[in-house]
Amino acid sequence: MSGTTSTALPLLIIITGRPGSGKTTLAHSLARTVKCPAICRDEIMEGLVNTTNDKGTPGDAIAWKIYAIFFDTIELLLKNNVTLVAEAAFQHKLWAPKLESLRKKARIRIIHCHIDAQLAYVRKVRRTETDPARERFYGDPRNIPISTYDPPQLNLPTLTVNTSDGYLPVFEDIVSFASKIQK
Repeated sequence: MSGTTSTALPLLIIITGRPGSGKTTLAHSLARTVKCPAICRDEIMEGLVNTTNDKGTPGDAIAWKIYAIFFDTIELLLKNNVTLVAEAAFQHKLWAPKLESLRKKARIRIIHCHIDAQLAYVRKVRRTETDPARERFYGDPRNIPISTYDPPQLNLPTLTVNTSDGYLPVFEDIVSFASKIQK
C-alpha cells in the first residue's frame, strides 16, 4: 500500500451555541461540505439512552460519561489524523480545559452559533412538537427554564454566526473560515 504521510495536524472544527441555535444542522452541513465526520454530543447521548434507557440529569454520572465518551471519540480521531467537526453546547467553564488540551493535537476553529435566547426556546418547543420522540431524550422544553449560555472564550480563531434566519455570514464564508489553514 503506498501513500504519503503528512505531518500536518488535523483540523478540529468546533460548533457551539445555546440549545436551539442550529448547531447540529450547521455541523452536519459543514461536515458534508468539508468531507469529514461530525461528532455531536447529543447524538452520543441519544445512542446511550437508546441502549440504557436512562438519560440521567444534568451533572450526574451519566452526563459525565457522555462528556468523556464525546472527548474520547474526538481524541481518538485526532490521534489518527482525522479532521472532524465536533458539536455541543460548549460552556466555557466546563469545556475550556478539554478544548485547551486539544491545541497540540489539532488546528482548532470555533464557530459560535448566536441566537436570541427566546427564539432558541421557541425552536426547541417547535422541534419537540414536530418530533414528540425527542421528549424521551430531552424532556419537555416548556418545563425547562431558558438558561444562560457562556461560549468558550479561548485564544483561537473564532467566528460568530447569527443563526436567527439562515446564516450570517453566509454558509460559503463559514466553510472558508473553517477550512482556512493558518500558518
